[in-house]
Amino acid sequence: MSTTEDREATVAESAPAAALHAGTSDPRMLIMRNLRQSGIYIAFVVIVALFAVLTDGVLLSPGNLTNIVLQYSYILVLAIGMVILIIAGHIDLSVGSIVALTGAVSAVLVIQHGQPWAVGALAAIAVGVAVGAWHGIWVAFVGMPAFIVTLAGMLLFRGLTLQVLDNVSLSPFPTAYQKVASGFLNGLIGGNGYDAFTLLIAALAVGGYTVSVFRTRLARIRYEQPVESFPLFVARVLLVAAIVMYFAWQLAHARGLPIVLIVLAVLVIAYGLVTKSSVFGRQVYAIGGNLSAAMLSGVKVRKVNFWIFVNMGFLAGVAGVIYSSRSNGAQPAAGNMFELDAIAAAFIGGAAVAGGVGTVVGAVVGGLIMAVMSNGMQLMGVEQSTQSVVKGLVLLLAVAFDIYNKRRAGATR
Repeated sequence: MSTTEDREATVAESAPAAALHAGTSDPRMLIMRNLRQSGIYIAFVVIVALFAVLTDGVLLSPGNLTNIVLQYSYILVLAIGMVILIIAGHIDLSVGSIVALTGAVSAVLVIQHGQPWAVGALAAIAVGVAVGAWHGIWVAFVGMPAFIVTLAGMLLFRGLTLQVLDNVSLSPFPTAYQKVASGFLNGLIGGNGYDAFTLLIAALAVGGYTVSVFRTRLARIRYEQPVESFPLFVARVLLVAAIVMYFAWQLAHARGLPIVLIVLAVLVIAYGLVTKSSVFGRQVYAIGGNLSAAMLSGVKVRKVNFWIFVNMGFLAGVAGVIYSSRSNGAQPAAGNMFELDAIAAAFIGGAAVAGGVGTVVGAVVGGLIMAVMSNGMQLMGVEQSTQSVVKGLVLLLAVAFDIYNKRRAGATR
């Protein structure tokens, strides 16, 4: 074994022991080191606490937490695809129209033609993928700006929605279809006044999170990167575990585990792994961070751009199924302004305007911030016009925060 291999083996063997002692105990340094990402989590906690107080605890009641999950799940699905596009330096203004079109296709098949609910759902997703491929061809291979292509798509697919529905709403869907967005898993393994299955799934999620972050810590130590001290690391894990278990406890005392939450969790985990641990994910970041360098490095930019739009179409199709299931029908005006909510979630969640920066989890947290704000203001009886003003100011502050981070980073170089 060579000297280099001996050293790597020694470092790998000592990493678990080092994980107990390495790192800093200065919280301020830890926050400032990654202000863009840490700031969003702090803001989320503060906003939840604020509205919990302003609504006299109604915000965190079991029934209301369930409603938040059900009402905003489709926006969180769209935010996952949108943040990937923004990381690569693109944007999609048509996702609201795609949600409407896919829901309309599903409704026509299931309600008008009596097809099984699964056929309608799969057809909706297939239409979303086709629309994403359409956008990808224009952006990746023709070379048109995504802003223009998807702006045209917003008009085109809204018009197709009107034609598919013949300018009328279709409802209702069969019960099985409605359960996609409004169904619950409850009583699978019992529970006295609560759903034990919900708590079990939450406990497994906490365990998986703990293993994942500990492995990440070991890897950072192995490559001599800075980490927080072990007591702070344990405190962070315990805080996340407490929040997750509290959320699960509230759901368990309401109607159980929402099916749509399972769908959302699978998507978050899958896309989190793709963006962080796959070659494709690294290529997306490379394209958004420095297009010229990515091309010189051998990244097939056109191919990557094409597939990220196909992916956006796929997720828009999933969101279309969830939204039509939630609303129990398809309407010509469905999905109106959804693209702005998804874009806002991505930017509030830490994505950079210029691309190259952002995370799936950050986008989901950004979407949850918008959801908590909307829900909290509704509980307080705030007028819709005021809610729009507040959301606009939050988005503006999020982008200003991104610009501040860039200037701060440039000044410290």
